[in-house]
Amino acid sequence: GLPTFDVSEFAPLCREISRRGNAELVVEAGPFAILAIPLPANDDRACLAIAPFVTGSLTPNDKLSAALAALGMNGKIGLEWAVEQLAWSPETLLRMASTVQKQLQSAQRICRLERDVQSISANINDTYEEISLLHRLTENLKLSRSSEELGRIALEWLHEVIPAAVVALQIPPFGQKQMADADRILLPLYLASGDLSFSSTAFALLAEHASRMPNASGLPLVLNSGATSQADWPFPDIRQAIFVPLVEGSHHFGWMAALNHIDGGEFGTVEANLMNSVAVILGTHSGNMLLYQQQAELTTGIIRALTEAIDAKDQYTCGHSDRVARIAVRIAREMNCDLPTVNTIYLAGLLHDVGKIGIDDTVLRKPDRLTPEEFEHIKSHPGIGHRILRDIKKLDTILPIILHHHEAWNGKGYPMQLAAENIPLAARIIAVADSYDAMGSDRPYRKGMPEAKIDEIFRKESGVQWDPEVVAAYFRAKDDVRLIVNDKRSDLQLDKMQWAR
Repeated sequence: GLPTFDVSEFAPLCREISRRGNAELVVEAGPFAILAIPLPANDDRACLAIAPFVTGSLTPNDKLSAALAALGMNGKIGLEWAVEQLAWSPETLLRMASTVQKQLQSAQRICRLERDVQSISANINDTYEEISLLHRLTENLKLSRSSEELGRIALEWLHEVIPAAVVALQIPPFGQKQMADADRILLPLYLASGDLSFSSTAFALLAEHASRMPNASGLPLVLNSGATSQADWPFPDIRQAIFVPLVEGSHHFGWMAALNHIDGGEFGTVEANLMNSVAVILGTHSGNMLLYQQQAELTTGIIRALTEAIDAKDQYTCGHSDRVARIAVRIAREMNCDLPTVNTIYLAGLLHDVGKIGIDDTVLRKPDRLTPEEFEHIKSHPGIGHRILRDIKKLDTILPIILHHHEAWNGKGYPMQLAAENIPLAARIIAVADSYDAMGSDRPYRKGMPEAKIDEIFRKESGVQWDPEVVAAYFRAKDDVRLIVNDKRSDLQLDKMQWAR
């Protein structure tokens, strides 16, 4: 075996070798040498491997004992050890030591990389779950979705990846159907996934308490046993919690929370960051919904004002625009038009006569038949309506309908004498609805026509003045059209759910 030897006197040299980091011969004495190899360490402490080697031929003489003593080895025991060893040249020893050192460094690097890979894999797994959740959530980010629908999707997915007994959310009721009482204030929505015994009232109290905590400005707010075990914590059933606000700019829309760790552990930054990312999306969506609602209210106000201006301009046609809009919608549905087209047709129906605002009152309200010159003046109202609305971006889709709703299938209409399918379909539908209501309504110079007479005119002029397919759809929907005309609504309805009623 390897004999013991005293290297204390070589300690300063060993420390220097360790600092330099390369294998070296500490000392050489006769046919012997001590080799020192700096080893890679896992902490800040230096580590060297030191061992004696035979580096020359052995001859029995007193000089061997002296050489062994110089190395701090017992002479007799050292000789017994030496005679059993192979002789190494110093150069070979150093090359071997360098190889061993590189192998040890490689082994340590491999261990370190394996630990890094495990850590990275765990992080990648967490990040993948987060990205997957956020991707699925953003795929569902549409203004047509209500806050409740998007909130439920977010909570269900969060509950899959966060070890909480309940994940809850409080948000404004954007996108909800308005109550029959227009003055009734809609309360915030409370949504939860998991332990549904946790009520909306309890959640509101908990959120209010969390918002008043000293470090609430540093949200997301993570509350574990250090906070919930305090004497002033008023919710004994809540042991761990994460609170995240739903904000966008200066608007605070509500709260999201994860409550009670199901594994008995504590919530950390991973869960808090994931919830914060979701809260940012929901806050942004709520901000967009608020902006959309404000813009919709502005557009609604503009449409109401213009429609009322049309009715005020010509008292004999009061309600005409609303009826034309609803009749056109019924015909469009009979023709299987898609929802965006139906919505566009409804707005166009409300505003198809907006250009009459620019028509001279004496002509518009004349109790007798119009002269040719007066009729030419009336025919300018589609162009005037187009000019009135062309700068309102929200209404750009209805401009072609406003301009062409008096074109004729045979090309003899106005203002551009378009014919057949060159006339936009929506304009052709509005033309039939407009004509039906105009023929059936009383005018200063005549009474409204009976249904039989109107039907006779439609059959005669189908394929001449009007698109035959639109006329056919009118006849199929005739019963509903009569109901619409007989429904005298006192208030203009701009809720899409009410349009066909």
